[in-house]
Amino acid sequence: MVNRRQDDDGPILITQAAISYDEEFAARKKRYSLIMACRIPCLVLAGVAGIGFNLPWVAVALIVLSVPLPWVAVLIANDRPPKKAEKANRYRRSHRELDAVPDAQIIEAAEVLDRRDQRTERPRQPQQDGAGHEPPRTVDAEAPRTGSEG
Repeated sequence: MVNRRQDDDGPILITQAAISYDEEFAARKKRYSLIMACRIPCLVLAGVAGIGFNLPWVAVALIVLSVPLPWVAVLIANDRPPKKAEKANRYRRSHRELDAVPDAQIIEAAEVLDRRDQRTERPRQPQQDGAGHEPPRTVDAEAPRTGSEG
């Protein structure tokens, strides 16, 4: 007795499979690097705004925005995407497939040749492997050679 689940209709197709762990990890590292790279320009712009343009409130706002960026970057980098709870994409038999042949028909070569000969109205060649036909001779490599064998 085979124990099968009810939704196990066929093999799972990989066209909608989840991305590999390595690809997911590379994407998370890239996201982390981008968020951390935003912190440096925020600090530089805060210095330029505070010292160069004498705008201390803009400088303080940019510094306050840059303080939680490392924490946010770590949280986002460590968070894996949720696993999907959808049904697996399985192979389903399509209506375009051929149905099973109920009775197989064995075709004999002689019958096919006879039908072909009847259509073309040419006689078949006589069989060559009858009683009067001799098979081709083979030369024994280990036998001593005489002058007439070449």
